[in-house]
Amino acid sequence: MPKYVIERDCRERPSFPPTTEGDLAEIQQVIADLGPEIRWLTSYVTEDKLYCVYVAPNEDIILEHARCGGFPANRVTKVATMIDPSTGDAN
Repeated sequence: MPKYVIERDCRERPSFPPTTEGDLAEIQQVIADLGPEIRWLTSYVTEDKLYCVYVAPNEDIILEHARCGGFPANRVTKVATMIDPSTGDAN
């Protein structure tokens, strides 16, 4: 299933990014309500943005998740490939 990186501008919503247990539970509930085909993997918080990594069948369900949760999805980018320090290691 495709992986997506979602860029969220934290300045667009007060009290964003989510930091409390209740906030995170609310996000998880929105995901559960959308069904098993969307999964939140991780998020990276910067000074003014939140970068979330999701697995989903398409961009539309990512945007629906943002709409239902009431938080921004300013840019949704499908991951083409992944690399890490071991990518160039010889077998």
